[in-house]
Amino acid sequence: MLCGLLGVSLLCVAVFVGYRAVCAITFFRIKNIEVSSTKRLTREEVLAIAGIEPGGDLLRMSLKHVGEQLSRNPWVETVRIQRFFPDRVAITIAEREPLAVVNMGYIYYLDSKGVVFKVLNQGDSLNYPVVTGFGEEDMTSDPSGTREALKSTCELLKILQEKGAFVLADVSEIHYDKGFGFTLFTASGGLPVKIGYGDFSPKVIRFARIYRELMAQGQSLQYIDLDYSDKIIVKKLTTTIQDISRGGNVSSKKG
Repeated sequence: MLCGLLGVSLLCVAVFVGYRAVCAITFFRIKNIEVSSTKRLTREEVLAIAGIEPGGDLLRMSLKHVGEQLSRNPWVETVRIQRFFPDRVAITIAEREPLAVVNMGYIYYLDSKGVVFKVLNQGDSLNYPVVTGFGEEDMTSDPSGTREALKSTCELLKILQEKGAFVLADVSEIHYDKGFGFTLFTASGGLPVKIGYGDFSPKVIRFARIYRELMAQGQSLQYIDLDYSDKIIVKKLTTTIQDISRGGNVSSKKG
């Protein structure tokens, strides 16, 4: 009986070892790894994050796991992993593109869809418009409202990129306030330009027509208010307010 039990045990071990040996054999070893062109991540960084290297088992590679690994990187917006038998893997990545930086205590990148996606580290570029007025607590206390406000921020930024003489390069900061909406601060002199909520395009176009003329007045201006449907209010330090109507008429009054 002892000899029989020993024989059965040895047979089970042999079967197990044989099974493991067969499982280790594959005819589909990875030879070619294609990585789409990226601006932020190098090919070496992508492969390190994905955990893929030549010689790996193509058949047993988990596409889902590789995709999840890459998606954890803040620069990655979308990723697609494909395998092609007998020996090729293709990785296609779409990266996020910063549109602005948001000061929320920490400095974050904001992408064109209104997503706050990465804390800036040493060496990251700060050459973007600065958005203020948002806090990390807003993302928790009012996530829906904060997302909509960030999308409105992106809408305003895109309009500034496209419209007339007053462009994004003229803006150093965009400040958001729940009660009053958005205020731009000019790169030259930090002049507040109140733009409020919505209808950004006609407001910016109207302002672009007189922007250079107003900037020539320099430090005599206190603020500019665009939050009207048919006029622009210019407040001067002398307490005189200019009312620039749709028709181009200018009137002054004490304020």
